[in-house]
Amino acid sequence: MGFLRNFLRGKRQAPIMQQANEEVLQRLSMDIDKNLADVKMLFPLTPGLMIREFEIKSTGRRGALVYLDELTDQQMIHHQILSPLMQEQSGDTDVESILSIGMIQRAYDLNQVEKAIVQGKSVLYIDGLNTVMLFHTHGWPKRAIEEPQVEAALKGSHLGFVETSSQNIAMIRRYIPNRELKVKEYRVGIRGEAGVSLLFLADVVNPELVLELETRLQSLDVDAIINTGELEELIEDHPYSPFPQFITTERPDSAASHILQGRIALIMDRSPGALIAPVTFASFFQSVDDYTFSWQVGSFLRLLRFSAFFITIFLPAIYIAVISFNFEIIPLQLLLSIGESRANVPFAPILEALIMEISLEMLKEAGVRLPAPIGQSVGIVGAIIIGQATVQAGLVSNIMVVVVALTGMASFIIPNQDMSTAIRLIRFPMMILAFLFGLLGVGVGLMILLGHLISLQSLSTPYIKLSDPPKFLNLRDSLVRLPLQYVKKRPSSTKPSKVNKQEADHPKGDGG
Repeated sequence: MGFLRNFLRGKRQAPIMQQANEEVLQRLSMDIDKNLADVKMLFPLTPGLMIREFEIKSTGRRGALVYLDELTDQQMIHHQILSPLMQEQSGDTDVESILSIGMIQRAYDLNQVEKAIVQGKSVLYIDGLNTVMLFHTHGWPKRAIEEPQVEAALKGSHLGFVETSSQNIAMIRRYIPNRELKVKEYRVGIRGEAGVSLLFLADVVNPELVLELETRLQSLDVDAIINTGELEELIEDHPYSPFPQFITTERPDSAASHILQGRIALIMDRSPGALIAPVTFASFFQSVDDYTFSWQVGSFLRLLRFSAFFITIFLPAIYIAVISFNFEIIPLQLLLSIGESRANVPFAPILEALIMEISLEMLKEAGVRLPAPIGQSVGIVGAIIIGQATVQAGLVSNIMVVVVALTGMASFIIPNQDMSTAIRLIRFPMMILAFLFGLLGVGVGLMILLGHLISLQSLSTPYIKLSDPPKFLNLRDSLVRLPLQYVKKRPSSTKPSKVNKQEADHPKGDGG
């Protein structure tokens, strides 16, 4: 274990991807004209390819700077590279000492040059040298840091991740300004390489989890990965399960909180979100606002979300089962009311429920795809009009509208969108089981659901960890949120190297 921890703290790592068909190295020539001709052959029909030829003032040699115009910072290239090289007359033959730009790398073959250019770097050729210098002059279009749109918080931070990984890592570092916060970088994809960074606390994280995630990243052999959703599907334990096994967050404060608990944050360039692993079932029902409000309010909200989980999945199924099979358990007055409401409905309860549930999903999808002002109007007005019209037309009953409305509201309470989508999907097979077997089918569906959740894993960590006997300490920050002075240990599910996150007792005031 100590060896692994030392390995994670700073030893140089092996290259991430070894392609099956190794590219043949094409060494650079000492003739600058031949090198430039090779570059032009690599990028035909590329109007953004810029080749600036000039004379290096201090050495008198020919030089050429090659870059893609749309991916580079023109001001940086002009002020920190071209101007010093063309105007400096110090007589120093070391070109690197003339430049004020930060990071400079060396490349020796054409494949390295090609990758550098498409990544937004600038390449400096010097006549008579068979090596080139690579400058980090990235300047692609960037989005300003804005408030998260999906994970809005009432009292929390209003910073959200953007599509540039360096900015996202910087935001996390603001929350964890500690030298133990390590960043391991990888490149995934063959045609469209994407930078992937793992962030973790080296003295807290379980080294086996980092090595497991590294292994999965190294095994990827795909053309390109566009977003974190594709990456998550490629590296998760159970790709056929509807339940998410990574938490996707667009909040740097949420990512920092998970890292402090011993988890790993995976930042992918070009994607405005972070993947968190390993996670448990209870992690998807926690929100940043749980810690900005008092512990009583936070505990109430968590219990409300867990209740919403069962309402979303089982309420329509129980309605169908009771109406179709087990109507004897309904109180007489309520049974008469339901019978009167369904007197003119020509469909079976299952068809009635499917009509309304599918209509609700269509309205939700329409609200997401349309522009925000129109989407809100469509969602509200459409729900009212469709609900009233279907009742008046005798297609569904009033009770069914109430059941669907409660189900929809309950699904929107879940703070994690991936989990919310999963449970909305699961309610459909539950409805079918209820229609076929009544409450017995609902019970069988519940057993299947619990068995599936218990069998799931997130980064080889149990999704639901059962202990015998049940330990109350494991529930202090899962089902409810107790005061922070009583939550002194990190979650046992992550198997952290350091279990305690606070040592001293909370100081008490005059009130005790």
